[in-house]
Amino acid sequence: MGLFEKIFGRKGRLLQSQAGKGTVFHTITAYQPSFTSWGGMLYEDALIRSTVDAISRHVSKLRVEFHGSAKGELKAATKSGPNAWQTWPTMLKRLCTIYFIHNNACIVPVLDEFGRTMGFFPVLPVNCDLIEDAGQTFLRYTFNNGKKAAIEFERCAILPRHQLKDDFFGESNHALDSTLDLMDMEKQGVKEGIKNSATFRFIARLTNFSKSEDLAKARKEFNKSNFQDEANGVLLFPSTTDNIAQVDSKPYTINPEEEALIQNNVFNYFGVNAKVLQNTAIGDDLDAFFEGCIEPFAVMLADALTRMTYTQTEIGFGNHVVVTANRLQYMSTGNKIAFARDLGDRGILKIDEIRELFNYDPLPDGAGQHTPIRGEYYFGDEGKEGSKNAKDADGNQNV
Repeated sequence: MGLFEKIFGRKGRLLQSQAGKGTVFHTITAYQPSFTSWGGMLYEDALIRSTVDAISRHVSKLRVEFHGSAKGELKAATKSGPNAWQTWPTMLKRLCTIYFIHNNACIVPVLDEFGRTMGFFPVLPVNCDLIEDAGQTFLRYTFNNGKKAAIEFERCAILPRHQLKDDFFGESNHALDSTLDLMDMEKQGVKEGIKNSATFRFIARLTNFSKSEDLAKARKEFNKSNFQDEANGVLLFPSTTDNIAQVDSKPYTINPEEEALIQNNVFNYFGVNAKVLQNTAIGDDLDAFFEGCIEPFAVMLADALTRMTYTQTEIGFGNHVVVTANRLQYMSTGNKIAFARDLGDRGILKIDEIRELFNYDPLPDGAGQHTPIRGEYYFGDEGKEGSKNAKDADGNQNV
């Protein structure tokens, strides 16, 4: 049994039912709700692959947490990974790659024998469309191997990017076509320039010829004596040749401004810069990258997982999924020290939270779950609970 059968079942979950023959789901925009995978060649370019990989590496560090009392079995099953084949970093990295390369990312539930959601798996169909049957909406997937599967729409998640025309799916990456053409021409120019610079060319003048037939015969004899019959080594010029000179072929060099323009087009499209790609961004630069690129993806993923995991009633009782990252890890060491000193002294951070900033393990036996407060800081409202001579919630004396 392969991975497809383990996730969708031997026949493709619900495909054999009427859902597999349903009618097209009509949208407000009158667009057929369909997503076709595009951009396979996009990921073959080194710059674009490096750009997407830089984003997905940071996304892989996100933490997925389930809040609330519902779906206790799901929490236990996904504690170490979203499914039996991937860890959370692996799944998040691939999901992010699919999202930025195809502008659409799909997540399907992994169900147990009782039909309960016990995990999540990111899929990359070549085609995905919405169909309707008996008043219920289904997502129908078509994969490279020709297999198909249809699942209830509310049990799946779709993460669209650059969404405009379609009510459910994002646009293609055709906006990058002109940039890709420039990048391809740039590579070809460099390649041909290297070839030309490694080629030796000579120019010479043939004299004492009055007929074109004699000139053609001399040219043929020259090629035969130098380039045929395993001739090699030194070029032999006849006595009728003079003014022999080598043609100097200079290697082609790219205009730095043109190269920077192409790179900026890619960086602007994906929302990154060279510092992020080369892992030199720290402090405010990395924090800006998080807020502009990583955080929107995390918020969208959290909402999508919440909707596909919990019912509306369960959501109403506070059950939800949170996708977070320790943004403080983006700070420089000096800023971390100042942050820990100022907030730790005032009892805003616990000891373990401060230790986490510097990648230290929590203190044993819960010793780090207290908030240290310096003696000159204390709660106001003298004479009330939490005042100068009282203890705080952790039992620390405010003196």
